[in-house]
Amino acid sequence: MYDYFLGGHHNFEVDRRAADQATAIWPDMPLVLRANRAFLRRAVRYLVAQGIDQFLDIGSGIPTVGNVHEVAQMANRAARVVYVDSDPVAVAHSRGLVGDNPNVAVVRADAREAEQLIRHEDVSRLLDLGRPVGVLMVAVLHFVDSDAEADSAVRVLRDAVVPGSYLTIQHATDEGLSPETVDRLRQIYARTPTPVKVRSRAEIARLFGDFELVEPGLVYLPLWRPEGPDDPFVHEPTRCAAYAGVGRKR
Repeated sequence: MYDYFLGGHHNFEVDRRAADQATAIWPDMPLVLRANRAFLRRAVRYLVAQGIDQFLDIGSGIPTVGNVHEVAQMANRAARVVYVDSDPVAVAHSRGLVGDNPNVAVVRADAREAEQLIRHEDVSRLLDLGRPVGVLMVAVLHFVDSDAEADSAVRVLRDAVVPGSYLTIQHATDEGLSPETVDRLRQIYARTPTPVKVRSRAEIARLFGDFELVEPGLVYLPLWRPEGPDDPFVHEPTRCAAYAGVGRKR
């Protein structure tokens, strides 16, 4: 569905039908996902500019339009990326898409099992956790409905990386939305096997622990370092139903 909304070609008929049904319920959805992808691109570019050359992208799904390794390697050819997802179909398809790129790996693992993830042989092979790393958790933690599991997973990752590392989070919220929009969102995800747990800004902020949020802090998705006045929803940020931020380990 994500790839379809972004205008990609790595999707199936069942994805397109589901995406069209979701759009009928919530017409903003395609633009929201494009705004999310734009945030990911801006965040990766920012991290590369800070000297980050290795990334752990958790909950990556199928690499699609504007994926992390393309954005990072455009700025630094030596950048390394490990994609992580729990869906075996997404993992298999991703491995085919990244091909034989020696600086990219795709790992099947669950975000909630962070301790096992950081010890995975492909993570150890490609990423040096003794150096700063960019951990990306974009549009994944709202699929972890247990607050305890979400807190534990992020804490393990925060502890595993060295000072100078960054944590990027995008997370769904219902703050600022009308009751009608909230109801539409519930209708969409009630039809899927992956229900969404929305959280407040305060709850999302706690996931950063003692990491220092970089400017502009934890803000509505379109407001994190927008590129221009034509960015999707930059003038109506609450419509994106998500907060986003980047934190640095001191």
